[in-house]
Amino acid sequence: MLFRSPARVAVFVDGCFWHRCPEHGTHPKANSDYWTPKLDRNVARDRETDERLRREGWLVIRAWEHEDPRAVAARVVRAVRLRRARAGHRPIVDRSDV
Repeated sequence: MLFRSPARVAVFVDGCFWHRCPEHGTHPKANSDYWTPKLDRNVARDRETDERLRREGWLVIRAWEHEDPRAVAARVVRAVRLRRARAGHRPIVDRSDV
């Protein structure tokens, strides 16, 4: 998910297996000659993507699939609001109560 200007926030929700979650990631024993380099490439690509986006002025937020979606959403909202405020834009109005 991307929040374009002025916030420029990129949000990724990474799967524990595919992105090697330190808490829940597993290392397959079957066909490990395939899986080990595959998972290594996924993690390397994540880091490269993060770095490229940061160089271009984006804030990168990564969440794990096991995280509470409400907590992740709150983190994203805070980040977007903060970046909008720093850019001198009006606050986002929360219309969820309307």
